[in-house]
Parts: sequence; C-alpha cells; structure tokens
Amino acid sequence: MKIAFVNLKRQYEAHKKELDGAWKKTLDSSVFILGKEVEAFEKEFAAFCGAKHCVGLASGTDALLLSLRALGVGIGDEVITVPNTFVSTAMSISLVGATPVFVDIDSKTYNINVTQIEQKITTRTKAIIPVHLYGEPAEMTEIRRITKKHHLKIIEDACQAHGARYRGTSTGTLGDIAAFSFHPSKNLGAFGDAGAVVTNDKALAEKIYALRTYGGRERDHYMTVGWNSRLDALQAAILRVKLRHLAEWNEKRRVHAARYRAFLSETPLVLPAENPDTIPAFYVFAVRAPEREKLRVYLEKQGIPALVHYPVPIHLQPAYHALGHPVGSFPEAERASREVLSLPIFPELRPEELEHICRRIKKFYKL
Repeated sequence: MKIAFVNLKRQYEAHKKELDGAWKKTLDSSVFILGKEVEAFEKEFAAFCGAKHCVGLASGTDALLLSLRALGVGIGDEVITVPNTFVSTAMSISLVGATPVFVDIDSKTYNINVTQIEQKITTRTKAIIPVHLYGEPAEMTEIRRITKKHHLKIIEDACQAHGARYRGTSTGTLGDIAAFSFHPSKNLGAFGDAGAVVTNDKALAEKIYALRTYGGRERDHYMTVGWNSRLDALQAAILRVKLRHLAEWNEKRRVHAARYRAFLSETPLVLPAENPDTIPAFYVFAVRAPEREKLRVYLEKQGIPALVHYPVPIHLQPAYHALGHPVGSFPEAERASREVLSLPIFPELRPEELEHICRRIKKFYKL
C-alpha cells in the first residue's frame, strides 16, 4: 500500500465540479488580479475567522512581512519568535531590517515557551510573532499579558492553523494582526501560492491594502514604498470553494488524530499533547519518535512518507549564523528537530491507510 503524505488529487476529484466551475467562471470574467472574487473571499475568510478585515496577498511570507511593515517594524528593531518553524517567519523579520530574537519552545506543545519571553525583551523589541505550530494555538493569554505590559504588538503566525481555536476564539483574532498561508498543502490551500492577513484593526488593514499594491490604494497615487503582493482572482475563486468545506475537513483531521492516538497509545511514540484550552487544526500530526531516522527510513520503504518539520532549527541555518547562536542555545527546539516526525494526515486519508501506518509503526517497534 502506497500512501501520500498529502493527497491533493483526492480532494480535487471530490470537489471537481465546484472547483472547475469556479475556475471557468473566473476565466470567463477575464479579471485575474484582485477584483470581485478576491473581495468576496476576503469577506468570507474574515467571517470564518470572526474578524472584521481580511486582505488577500500573494503568500504567507508576504503576509508576515507586510504585517511587520504595517506595524512600523524596521531597521534596528527586534521581534521575538521561535527557532523551530519554517524559515520564512524569521526571514520576514530580517527583510524589514529588524532582528529575529529567538525564544526556546515548550517541550510538549512545540510552541513558544511563554516563561522565557520577558527575559528576551529589550528597549528595541517591537513585536512578538507566536507561531501556532502544526495547527496547535500558542498560549495566547500569557502572551497578551506580556505584550500589554511591555507595549508590544502581536503578529500571529497562523500559517498552519486555519480554523484552530484558543479558548473558544479563532486563530487570526488573538493578536493585533495575523498571517495565513494558502500554500496547496495547508488546511485551506490554493492551486499555487497565496496568503492573507486578518485583523480587527481598520487602520492596519488599510495599510496592508496599500502595501500590497506598490504603496497606494489608487492607481498612479503612491503614499509609501510598497510591494506587488496581490492575490490572484483564480486563487481566490478556488479558495472560496474550499473555504465552504474547511470546517468539515478540519473535523476529519481531528478524527484522524483521535484514531492515531487510539492505535499508537501503547507505542514508544510521544503523541501530541492534548490541551483543554485549544481545538487544534492538525496541519500535521507530529510525534516524538525514538530512533526517528530509522523509523522514517523504514516507513518510506513501506510506501509511507513521514516528514520532518523541521530538521534544522533556524538559528543553526547558515543564513542566521551571524546571530551567534551555537548548538545548545535552544535545547528544546534542537531536541525536537532530532526527534519529531510528522505522520500523514489529511481529510481524505482512508481508515485502512491510517491503520496500515499504525501497524507498520508497531511492527518497527516490535509490538
């Protein structure tokens, strides 16, 4: 049995009529950049998140970068985040001229360790970017307390957390502004790169609208130096179709996660922590695995792709050697990079496939 890590073909085939119809409608309109499809998606995704404003962009990285710009973060500033996430989180900070300041992670949730944040705050700190890693919301109550005390801004990196909830509130509305990615692999994925910011702050939304179109809201009138980061109408049309199914898909991911827990509860794997304050989105199902690399290779030979998110923490990447963080600087993030393994989880994963994965894992551990 050969299993995909994410099977996007199944998703397309299940909703082919809707998706093809949306695609054709947009082609017939001949409006391919921004336009009514983008405006409609922005309203619908804002409503999904329980937010007042959404601005469609070209990618999740742009969403982070433009959020920083809209908040006035720039040269000489510092932004606190984590070293165990996709590198674009840190690179967006670097691209606006600021410095990423890393805080180690909680060993159970893999999210930022809130007990270590305050010791990293300086007079140059302007914002915190908590990452809702793997679709598990960060501990936002404490993060909000800290940012209020020190007059800092919060940019949620919700690129892996579409539809996740923290204490009843959706990700995207837990800080000042939030960044989402719609990369095809995400819970809500486009047919290419796409992203968005979500906020309840009208002034911030207006700044993002301008920044995404070269720095102006009107053609030939530019108030600041901006980017070209407009959401394509074709991607917005696809996202509108998929958004109608996102809640159902997320629930299927949670069902798969529960089945993994049931089948793997007596294995040596450390399963994702269960937090009564959160409803995760399960972008991936990440476990800690003894003999991680041997297990990964074994599963690959069995036709089961298991991926490592992320094998090299950002502070150990060549691009960030200049920050001067040697091995051992962030022990929990480094330990996670050696131990964490992501198992296949997507809405269309079949029960027999999930059981097959679990049987092979048990066989590896001689159970």
